[in-house]
Amino acid sequence: MTQFEFVKSTYSGGTGECVEVAKNIPCTIAVRDSKDPNGHILRFSPAAWRPFAAYAQQTAK
Repeated sequence: MTQFEFVKSTYSGGTGECVEVAKNIPCTIAVRDSKDPNGHILRFSPAAWRPFAAYAQQTAK
């Protein structure tokens, strides 16, 4: 089984409130808390991820 390759979100700041995102598995976007890498992983379809990411981008400005 292929492992998720997580990268820290570009919107994560230096305040410790960081998420990591993995997009290396086809049809799956995985998200986890960078402070708890062995914790739960949320999995989204690309169709569900796109509106969430667009909203996060708009509110981060």
